[in-house]
Amino acid sequence: MLTAQDIQTYQSDGVVLIRGLFADQVELLRDGIARNMADPGPFASENHRAGESGRFFDDYCNWTRIPEFEKAIKASPVAQVAAGLMGSETVQMFHDHVLVKEPGTSMATPWHQDEPYYFVQGQQTVSFWVPLDVVNEATLRCVAGSHQWAKPVLPTRWASEADFFPDEGQYMAVPDPDAKGMRVVEFAMKPGDAVAFDFRTLHGARGNNSPNRRRAFSLRLVGDDARYVTRPGPTSPPFPGHGMIEGQRLREDWFPVIYPK
Repeated sequence: MLTAQDIQTYQSDGVVLIRGLFADQVELLRDGIARNMADPGPFASENHRAGESGRFFDDYCNWTRIPEFEKAIKASPVAQVAAGLMGSETVQMFHDHVLVKEPGTSMATPWHQDEPYYFVQGQQTVSFWVPLDVVNEATLRCVAGSHQWAKPVLPTRWASEADFFPDEGQYMAVPDPDAKGMRVVEFAMKPGDAVAFDFRTLHGARGNNSPNRRRAFSLRLVGDDARYVTRPGPTSPPFPGHGMIEGQRLREDWFPVIYPK
């Protein structure tokens, strides 16, 4: 499933498409999302923004309470693929993320990098974005090479677009990749395909103007060199009471090693 060219593309562009990574777990993940939406977790959001239409639901950190998510992660080859892409001997769970845009949802997923929101940092990180419906116009969009930028992008709140925490000079403002002519990579995808991208890769998604739902399951994983870091403000997900200190590997009782199995 993973070729040498995939690994090279991932390392150079910070993003690569892996066809069929969760093809055998599509129905399982659909059932999990239905359970998640019927019983949202404490971090669930409807992403309301004035002037926007439709419903944009997202929630994260539910894999330990939604059995379909845990089963799909364990049954798929995602951990082995993650190790290959990252060049890592181990793979740890970080968190899951569900994003659902109903038909006619106008709100875009804002451009952002994942890592600045997190309390983890490293060269060996990977996110997988897995649609559970056919996607064309509402697919994920990634800026090739942005994982190698000298400065990270300042995180913002999706609904209000306010800064997530104060910038003390170490962050850059969110750019407009289309206006600046950056190389934006996007794919028409089938259910179970996966876009793999580095935590530092700038990405976003258009609204869903199609007549069909766009359900997506995301999985965030880290490798050997990922370490806990502090940020200028709160992180998302917050994981309150974790007890970790700067430079420490993520605690394995909360963030289990899933590769090697």
